[in-house]
Amino acid sequence: MQTIYFDNNATTPLAPEVREAMAPYLSERFGNPSSGHRFGEAARQGVDKAREQVAALLGCHPGRIVFTGGGTEGNNTAIMSAVRANPEKRHIVSSRVEHGSVLAPLAFLAGQGYEVELLPVAADGGLDLAALENAIRADTALVSLMAANNETGVLWPVAEIAAICREKGALFHCDAIQLAGKAPLAVEEWGVDYLSLASHKLHGPKGVGALSVRRAAPFTPLLLGAGQENGRRAGTENVAGLAGFGMAAALAASLGEGERRRIAALRDRLEAGILASIPEALVNGAGLPRLVNTLNVSFRHASSAGLLQDLDSLGIAVSAHAACQSGDLDPSHVLRAMGVPESFLHGTLRISLSRYSTEAEVERLLAVLPGVVARSRRGFAP
Repeated sequence: MQTIYFDNNATTPLAPEVREAMAPYLSERFGNPSSGHRFGEAARQGVDKAREQVAALLGCHPGRIVFTGGGTEGNNTAIMSAVRANPEKRHIVSSRVEHGSVLAPLAFLAGQGYEVELLPVAADGGLDLAALENAIRADTALVSLMAANNETGVLWPVAEIAAICREKGALFHCDAIQLAGKAPLAVEEWGVDYLSLASHKLHGPKGVGALSVRRAAPFTPLLLGAGQENGRRAGTENVAGLAGFGMAAALAASLGEGERRRIAALRDRLEAGILASIPEALVNGAGLPRLVNTLNVSFRHASSAGLLQDLDSLGIAVSAHAACQSGDLDPSHVLRAMGVPESFLHGTLRISLSRYSTEAEVERLLAVLPGVVARSRRGFAP
């Protein structure tokens, strides 16, 4: 049976070049990068190269990069650094559609007496910049807003958000985990204080990520210990993982506009085919700029769980919402915030492509999806 992977916003397959870059650090270059002998030096060179490659992807100096254990750690580190730097400031601004790795630490801080203000979004997932500007106060310790929504793919104007925060005197953290590898990044040009990445979203290995920290931005390590990462993140580095991350970043940086247009054309073909062949389908985020690879569509009176199961039995992997919520039968908090009607909410699919996706795979999904949705609707109990 042909298998098709359309869940790339959850994680991406490892690029062959990435696997090749990692291999030496799993064999002869096994040393600890903090050691003073030749084995340690070989490992340290791998970490340094990876830092340069990730910095090149982001458009910043390598010294601004702090390697982490993934996107969740990067988001938590940025948030805690900002609030610890200004303990007298007890107000935080974010949005209702952020990833759980932002919302969970903000909920923790709310329990510690911080006032957390979550901005609403429009029906299309757009953010009201005037509302953001009005929300920032003299006691705002941090604004934390994503660059691209992990479920709908809706893009927010990072540079404009950063300019508002800078003018109002608030630190700005951007979760750019879904944006990396799908659109150009320019962290220094944008003026972002903290920006988070995760390797496994751009065909790198899981368990490694990066946080870009602007030179003037305050920073407090989340992990304390022997002082790795120039004292910014303790713990022996995952050298093989970082070597893979570096190569993945280099590959992402080389992804040209032509390839992004190809992926966007596949996404648009999929969207048009679904709307033409399946009645009562709603594309979430339509009308706004979106990630070139992401389509989020809801079917009236259908069941996400049933759709996923039937497609999986046909060898096609998609998702209903964020992977961290895959076992959660409740509808997406993102779609609820967008006001998606209840009759559509429970029948949502997130279809996310990659540079390895093909036209034949898109046509295969379009061939089977109408029947899958029809079966789900027959068994759906609203």
